[in-house]
Amino acid sequence: MKVELTVNGERLDTDIWSGESLLTTLRDRLGLPGSKNACEQGECGSCSVLLDGTLVCACLVLAAQADGHEVVTVEGLADDGNLHPVQEAFAEAGAVQCGFCTPGLVVATADLLQRNADPSDDEIREALSGNLCRCTGYQKILDAVHLAAGR
Repeated sequence: MKVELTVNGERLDTDIWSGESLLTTLRDRLGLPGSKNACEQGECGSCSVLLDGTLVCACLVLAAQADGHEVVTVEGLADDGNLHPVQEAFAEAGAVQCGFCTPGLVVATADLLQRNADPSDDEIREALSGNLCRCTGYQKILDAVHLAAGR
C-alpha cells in the first residue's frame, strides 16, 4: 500500500504494510529515528509526534491513517539547522539524561508552549504526564520547560 505524507514540511511517498504503525514508517522507512519505540502501547510518550498539529503517540496511529496528513517529528522542530528553543532549553538545563525519552518530551513541550506560552508547574506536569522518564526526577525537565517558555 502506498501513502503520501508531509513529514517535517516535505511531501513523501512510501510503500507500507497496511497494518504498519506511523512510528515504524517514520523510523524504518523514512529514516527518522528521533521518535523512539519503547512500549508500543501509547503509555510512555517516547514516540510522540504532531499529526496535523495534534500530539499523538506514533505507535498507536496506523501509517495508513496518516495518509494525506502532516506529521512533525522532533527532527522537524529544528529550523534550517538551528535548534528549536525547546531543544536548546533541554540541552542547557541538562534535561536529557540518557536521551531516550527526550524526543517525545521535546515534542510534547513544544506542543504545550504553542498552546500556553507561560504554563504553571501543574500545567506542565499535566501536559507531560503521558511521557515517562526512567532516569530523572523530572525537575530538570520542568526547568527546561520554564527556560523555553521564557524565550
